[in-house]
Amino acid sequence: MPHIRTGLLLAAGASRRFGPEDKLLALVAGQPLLSHAAAAMRAAVLDRRIAVVSSAGTAALLDGFEVIRIAQGEQSDSLRAGLAAAGAPDCLLIALGDMPLVTAALLDRIVAACTDDQPSASREPNGPPMPPACFPASWLPRLAELSGDQGAGRLLRDLPASQMVEAFGQLPDIDTPEALRRLFR
Repeated sequence: MPHIRTGLLLAAGASRRFGPEDKLLALVAGQPLLSHAAAAMRAAVLDRRIAVVSSAGTAALLDGFEVIRIAQGEQSDSLRAGLAAAGAPDCLLIALGDMPLVTAALLDRIVAACTDDQPSASREPNGPPMPPACFPASWLPRLAELSGDQGAGRLLRDLPASQMVEAFGQLPDIDTPEALRRLFR
């Protein structure tokens, strides 16, 4: 379906629940947490890759991405910054920097499920839609209208089952040191 496929990696959160450290720099299997999400997006079939970050440490991990640096703020701030940088792609794949188990194959399946008039999203079996998600150009204005500390989740709530891509254990996100320990015991 899409001709210009742009990937947007959101990595500008404040990591408040993680403690004083930047969770995206915490080591997971010997590499910073963010490196896992970035590697998956680099390996996915995309025409452009954009990352929105709030620190020089995370920016340094993003070779191959157009890096947009913003001040830490609310989720919608990083989403709008990424949308502005993306311009007018045929579809926009949105992934989060704190989801280390997402694979390039999953990202490619999500992009393939996106249609001209319907986004696609990942989910655990029978679970709610979650990021990563892909939005067609016709939905980008809806993303731009989001405000506050909310991401695109509310736009995905009512997606039909045909637009869901089963992820089978790839969707844990890391918000706390305990979540990181639990995931990689």
